[in-house]
Amino acid sequence: MKTEYQTPTPLIDQLDEISNPLSYARRTLSTYGASPSDAFDDLVHTITFLQAYNGSTATFNSYRRETERLLQWCWTIQKKSLGELTRQDLEAYVHFCQNPPKAWTGSVQAPRFLSKNGERTINPKWRPFVSKPDKLGNIPSMALSQKSLQSLFAVLSTYFNFLIQEDYLKLNPVSLIRQKSKFLQRHAYQEPVRRLSNLQWDFILETVEQLAETNPAEHERTLFVMKCLFGMYLRISELVADERSAPVMGDFQQDQDGNWWLRVVGKGNKARMVTVSDDMMSALRRYRTHLTLPPTPYVGELTPLLPKLRGRGPVTSTRQVRYLVQKCFDLAYERMSEQGLKEEAQELKVSTVHWLRHTGISEDVKFRPKEHVREDAGHASMATTDRYIDTEMRERHASARHKKLKPEL
Repeated sequence: MKTEYQTPTPLIDQLDEISNPLSYARRTLSTYGASPSDAFDDLVHTITFLQAYNGSTATFNSYRRETERLLQWCWTIQKKSLGELTRQDLEAYVHFCQNPPKAWTGSVQAPRFLSKNGERTINPKWRPFVSKPDKLGNIPSMALSQKSLQSLFAVLSTYFNFLIQEDYLKLNPVSLIRQKSKFLQRHAYQEPVRRLSNLQWDFILETVEQLAETNPAEHERTLFVMKCLFGMYLRISELVADERSAPVMGDFQQDQDGNWWLRVVGKGNKARMVTVSDDMMSALRRYRTHLTLPPTPYVGELTPLLPKLRGRGPVTSTRQVRYLVQKCFDLAYERMSEQGLKEEAQELKVSTVHWLRHTGISEDVKFRPKEHVREDAGHASMATTDRYIDTEMRERHASARHKKLKPEL
């Protein structure tokens, strides 16, 4: 008999909307529906755990996503509280995440709550999982990638260890399955970097340039964003304002030799200087001219790097930037398909924002010293940068290309 699943409602808002975990949990569960008797304590301790990660929006969002999914599954499907979970339950949960039901899966990344008349209301479009629709508009079942599975195990293990330290739980069910996990693969090869082809990037760039020409008020900013993500391989979190930093035009700095650099705050709250190429400076000048600013930034300039199109202040939502980039990918896909390049365009249906960063790095390591690329990319180790160098793979394949299935005598 096929199980019917109900669409869950969101549990945890942004931390600045939660003044008191106790009152917030009480108010949320009063409208949530059936839940275990310990659900209140589960939610209070989860919010307390998440409050430790309010210094980074990206980290908070990642930890909230994993912990909230688990709570939803525990309460509505397994009918258990956190303290009742066993190793078998966690294995069942991972299987569930590998193929979530349609009622739990959406086609777009949507915020959990909306502000309406000064009140926070549930967004009916939100779902715990997101999967891109196929060509017919159907939402396919979503299998978690190895990277997503690793993140799930890492976050939940940290979560359960915190609950143990708080004397709320007695054991960490994740640690019981992690060492002998049948979910995580160990590769004897190097995973290929997911990147755009040069043809795909050409179409994307041309598409955005056309958008900027026809609607500069909205898309000059889009063009600048795309060039930043590719040309300086920035992460989205390094472009928008959050608790860690608020990127401004004054972060572009010129040294005594006349060279331009961009100061960014990246992963782990680490600041670094990224080299700014001549082409990137041209893109900056064009964007600043559109904003009716002087062509180059001045020392201490506080103009937001990405200002809002409507209203004042900087863009603070990574979701907004993701939407812009995804729109560009979709439009480029349509143009390539119309020109008979549908097969070459197919990857654009599954590509993500991070592919722009991968593509920029992959192109640069072809002709720049990898030490320089590593510093610009903010990689913690050279091993990460080495993943983008595919020379050895090319040589390995070239040596095997002319192998015969019937060797000559």
